[in-house]
Amino acid sequence: MPEEELVELKFRLYDGSDIGPFRYSPASTVAMLKERIVADWPKDKKIVPKGANDVKLINAGKILENNKTVGQCRAPFGELPRGVITMHVVVQPSFPKMKTEKKVDEAPRKTICSCSIL
Repeated sequence: MPEEELVELKFRLYDGSDIGPFRYSPASTVAMLKERIVADWPKDKKIVPKGANDVKLINAGKILENNKTVGQCRAPFGELPRGVITMHVVVQPSFPKMKTEKKVDEAPRKTICSCSIL
């Protein structure tokens, strides 16, 4: 029986460091990848995800959905069969619900717009 072709992935964090590379079956889901990232997250980082829901994976410019498999997420162009695929990790912590009460003492805020291109 031929061995299933595993996909080798590494995950690039916000500071340029990597987690991995690890080998995954093409049938592995993005949710499984996120769980592995949270479990292997370096302890010395300032930003730490609390759970898999705080993590977003980006591959080939697209945010990957939890129910997609690794095989479905592979970019069809320019990949070598044995190459390591780098996925970018974005940590977006879920914020607790804010109180709906308005503070009367607060001065009105000026709106400032800024853009950042990474």
